[in-house]
Amino acid sequence: MPYSFLVETYGTERIKVLTVWSEFRDEDMPARPHATDTRGRSVHEQMVHQCVSEDLWFRNMLGIDVLAPPLPQQETRLEFIRRFAEDSGKRLAALEQKNDAWWEEETNFFDVRRSRAWIMTRRLCHTSHHRGQQMAMLRMLGRPLHSNYGPTADTGGLMQQHAPTIYAYPDLDALLDGEAFGGPKAALPGAGEKPVTERP
Repeated sequence: MPYSFLVETYGTERIKVLTVWSEFRDEDMPARPHATDTRGRSVHEQMVHQCVSEDLWFRNMLGIDVLAPPLPQQETRLEFIRRFAEDSGKRLAALEQKNDAWWEEETNFFDVRRSRAWIMTRRLCHTSHHRGQQMAMLRMLGRPLHSNYGPTADTGGLMQQHAPTIYAYPDLDALLDGEAFGGPKAALPGAGEKPVTERP
């Protein structure tokens, strides 16, 4: 199917979001990029935005309603993880049932008409944009970063240095179980002695 890559990408993107959320600590929730500047969303507000924004896009633009409130009843880090895991899993299951004609049909994207494939591509970009902001927040907070796409400074440095890809958890079930019991993630070796730069 020509659009299966969008479904597969959404399936991995939801896990990437949840992995980044698992890297924060409970006490990080009120943290902002700059403590006194409310223009930058806090970690908590980033989670709210991801849940509400994705719910609105899927319901209003893609016609997929998971029939659940987008926010958890208690807005803790763990409950955000559980809520988004459940809802995004239902969205993924719905996407897996769609045929080519559905993907190619035009629908409303704010005040213009676009194909659902185009809208889904924009949604994936929107999500990765905010995930990048959150990864920058983790660095500002001094937190380690497991792999999200590939090696990080904490997994051994650069791809060119043959640093490994080390995910925090082997799969989504392990993430949900692990975060419920203190977050026992995979061990990280750190960057080592080589500078984390592409410059020779």
